Amino acid sequence: MTDHALLLVNLGSPASTSVADVRRYLNQFLMDPYVIDLPWPVRRLLVSLILIKRPEQSAHAYASIWWEDGSPLVVLSRRLQQVMSEQWKQGPVELAMRYGEPSIESALLKLVAQGQKKITLAPLYPQFADSTVTTVIEEARRVVRERKLDVQFSVLQPFYDQPEYIEALAASARPYLAQEHDHLLLSFHGLPERHLTKLDPTGQHCFKDADCCRNASPAVLATCYRAQCLRTASALAEHLGLADGTWSVSFQSRLGRAKWIEPYTETRLDELAKQGVKKLMVMCPAFVADCIETLEEIGDRGREQFREAGGEDLLLIPCLNDDPQWAQALNTLCARAPLAL
Repeated sequence: MTDHALLLVNLGSPASTSVADVRRYLNQFLMDPYVIDLPWPVRRLLVSLILIKRPEQSAHAYASIWWEDGSPLVVLSRRLQQVMSEQWKQGPVELAMRYGEPSIESALLKLVAQGQKKITLAPLYPQFADSTVTTVIEEARRVVRERKLDVQFSVLQPFYDQPEYIEALAASARPYLAQEHDHLLLSFHGLPERHLTKLDPTGQHCFKDADCCRNASPAVLATCYRAQCLRTASALAEHLGLADGTWSVSFQSRLGRAKWIEPYTETRLDELAKQGVKKLMVMCPAFVADCIETLEEIGDRGREQFREAGGEDLLLIPCLNDDPQWAQALNTLCARAPLAL
């Protein structure tokens, strides 16, 4: 037995494209208080209303990008797990999804059954958000507490500006950016603004002026998703040698009526087409594996919207997925993950 396991965790996916499976998945996802941060009765009512029509719509979207061997996100995450099993010399590598299967609970129980007592928990999210990183850590803590497991965690920290991640991201993009194009759009997943303001340790910084993210102190930056996204974007642009005006940032995947962080991707697609951009490249650096938000939302609907607005073509640059350089970078990042208290 080796002495230090690695648990990779991504968001998750429905078990199939059936409406019932999609409804089950959406219910688990949306009822997470870190995703919809409203009191339980209000959250339950809101999610119940969403689940009237959304499962059928989402099932259709999943069916349009589903692979023969399953959900792209799960398949690609399993491929990364296989590559990481060769990189991580300290012990076994398991995969879990925060929602759906394989669950964090089943993965932890499997590792403990193998005698593992030291586990590096790796939320596969470059930038910090309660709805991604915190909920993974809290679910792992819940399992340990309720199952009375004797394990010690190290936790991979958000790696939005780490050189290894930026270099892997840049290397994956270069072959695509060598092709003829007019603009690169870096589309990150969006969040409601209140998710950021409630984490502002000063209570006086977030959204107080147009440059709040660029002027974020270390304390604010540690939990500011938008600021971290902008740091990722600027580091990537610098690494690739992109000139000002040839790239921009946006935020996608809005849900509901709350104010979300801007600029919105759907708005930018129209704006870029109207500004004369004909060939648009899009990267999604908040995701390390292609999923419904990249393949369907950007690769299908985004391309259609851009063309209808006057653009000629939109090319989605794949996520890092199981890229060997990314696996090597992830191995390095996980190896220096600090012990969790």
